[in-house]
Formats: sequence, structure tokens, C-alpha cells
Amino acid sequence: MRILIIEDDDRIALPLAEGLRRYGFDVDRVSTGAAALAAGPVDMVLLDLGLPDVDGIDLCRHLRASSDVPIIMITARGEEADRVVGLELGADDYLAKPFSLRELVARIRAVSRRAVPATQLVATPDTAQRLGPLVIDRRTRQVHLHGEPVELAPKQFDLLALLADDPGAVCSRQQILDTVWDPHFFGPTKTLDVHVAAVRRKLGDPAWIETLRGVGFRLTVPGPATASA
Repeated sequence: MRILIIEDDDRIALPLAEGLRRYGFDVDRVSTGAAALAAGPVDMVLLDLGLPDVDGIDLCRHLRASSDVPIIMITARGEEADRVVGLELGADDYLAKPFSLRELVARIRAVSRRAVPATQLVATPDTAQRLGPLVIDRRTRQVHLHGEPVELAPKQFDLLALLADDPGAVCSRQQILDTVWDPHFFGPTKTLDVHVAAVRRKLGDPAWIETLRGVGFRLTVPGPATASA
């Protein structure tokens, strides 16, 4: 996913961009509204309201008029009026400073899921995600495989849901620990391997979660030959 940060303060923008890259995102950054309007297509916009050349509310209006790109407003303005105006103009979410990187990443993923075309989701009222015979419902935290429920512990579900956010993409070990556990998790990294093994066992086929040695893990849908082995 390519993210555009629109933020004029280097003290905020630089560590934010670095942190998002650690989570596997591609990040571009501009510091003015004019540069934002001239930027190429991206998958997500993180918009600061306090820009030097244009008010962020006006920029949000311009962006929404020309694109359906998801927009998360990030600002020190915490007044309800600003939040309401921004959301009414088409922003998808609003995050007040200061905030944690973990919370921002969770917001990015939540907004991304809401923006996924309906054709990629199960045609059911709860819009659960379908990956072959696997169905993941984040709203109810339920998993079904071939129509049968799969009982997962909370961390096991969070691990599976994270990998399913971008099927086929590699999640680094650190990214998983930061998201499913905590950015300040200092426990044994063997914990992650134990949880991966448990999810594989409960899904009945280790091919669901592929290990890239020294890098991380990714979710794949086993082929017919693998699934029947």
C-alpha cells in the first residue's frame, strides 16, 4: 500500500514515515497542499490540517472532489467542529495528535478494509472476508473453514487477521509482534512461532501460512493438491 503523508513539520513527518515503512507500507511525503495536489496516485492519504499554504479542510475538499482515495486527518485540532466538518467533506477517519503509531496503523487497516471493493468481500450482510474456503469475520471475530467454525484464541485470531489484511504480502516478524502484541514487546520471539504453529494446526494445513526464513510470514490459499494432501 502506498501512503501519502501531507505534513509540514519534519519532527512529525520523518519519524512517522519511518515507522510506517517498518510496517511494510510505501510512503511518500509532501509538506504543502500544492505538492499534495500535484502528487501521483496513492492508496491512502494522511492529511495534517495545519499546512503553510492552504487549510487542510479546503485541501480535503479538493482531494475528495477529484479522487475517492481514503483520507485520514491527522491534526492537533481536537475540536468537535473540525472533526465533523472534515468527516462531512469526505475524510474517512480523524486522529488527533498525539497518537501512537500502533493506533494509526490500526486506523489505516480499518479504513482500507472499508474501502475494499465489494467484489472482494463475501456477499453477506456482515461482509466477512473470504479467502478460498476460509472466511474471516472481524466484526464477530469468527473464522470458518469449509463452512465449519475454527476456534482461535484471541492472539491467534489477531495474527490471522493481520496476515489476511494483505494476502500474499509478507509481514515481517517485527511488524507482527508490534501489531498483534505491542511495539514494546520484549518477550521471546519464539512466542510468535508458537502462535503461527497453532493457527496452522487449527486450519488443518501448514501451507496456509508460509514462512520466509529470516523475513516473516505470509498468508496463502493452498491449491487443491496441497489442500487434499
